Amino acid sequence: MTPQAVDSRVGWRALGPPTLVAGVGIGATVLLHFRDPHQQYSYGVCPFHFVTGLWCPGCGGMRAVNDLTYGDVGAALSSNVLIAPLIVLLGVSWVLWVRKRWRGEKGRMIVVNRKVGTGVLVFLAVFTILRNTPWGSWLAPA
Repeated sequence: MTPQAVDSRVGWRALGPPTLVAGVGIGATVLLHFRDPHQQYSYGVCPFHFVTGLWCPGCGGMRAVNDLTYGDVGAALSSNVLIAPLIVLLGVSWVLWVRKRWRGEKGRMIVVNRKVGTGVLVFLAVFTILRNTPWGSWLAPA
């Protein structure tokens, strides 16, 4: 087992990148709260949906985040069932990243190896196919 790479910055001085990521995430969430994506074309159109007429894995994601900012979990899951678990996963990853950086350990927020990356892509492909079929229509954005 190899020792963790150590950064010379520890404590508050090491938290620049996590703070930037949190700021961007919070800023995007605030924007989605105040500029409602439920209004047609308020953020343009999904290029995949525009070209193919099919729902991509992210379709409904902005509406889901908007619904979550109002505390409406049911509506968020109805817009895109993947977004709420993804936000939880990103939050946990961010907290673990902050802890690593605070201790002076190098590392990124999310590290994905080839097997996990392939699994995620296969999962998203199956999800996309399923939400565009009659038996998976309940996964399509409402």
